[in-house]
Amino acid sequence: MDLDLIKKLVKIVDASGVTDLEIEESGLKIKIAKKIRNTQVVTQPQIPVIPSQPAVNSAAPVVKEMAEKKTEIEVPAANLHEIRSPIVGTFYRAPAPDADSYVQVGAVVSPGSVLCIVEAMKLMNEIESDVSGKIIKILVENGKPVEYNQPLFLIELT
Repeated sequence: MDLDLIKKLVKIVDASGVTDLEIEESGLKIKIAKKIRNTQVVTQPQIPVIPSQPAVNSAAPVVKEMAEKKTEIEVPAANLHEIRSPIVGTFYRAPAPDADSYVQVGAVVSPGSVLCIVEAMKLMNEIESDVSGKIIKILVENGKPVEYNQPLFLIELT
């Protein structure tokens, strides 16, 4: 197999959504795979805006009902940062059942530090810290299911 062809295939895999490519030619087998890193998106809760004068035939009853419901939104303190789950899955504090946890309460972490694993569809996704700080609280029990955007850790920023 030609080296230039292999380089072209690597570029194609890198630029596309394909994660694995395996080719066999004349007894020579080549596998190209790329590692996908999880990124975390932290969003703030959205609070509905209630118009002062609703338009005719608008959703006024719905807006009024939303205004009457008292919802409590827990906002972390200014020096605290939440690490949230980027996917739905099962939360694991350690890489294996008999291994030590990635982090404990009181541990100091930096950006890129692995905090836990969220397993989804038999894939183990490492969740990394995006800030420097100290773990204040672990919000999920080991082996429990987590939802998308569910808070996992509270980190005190340093």
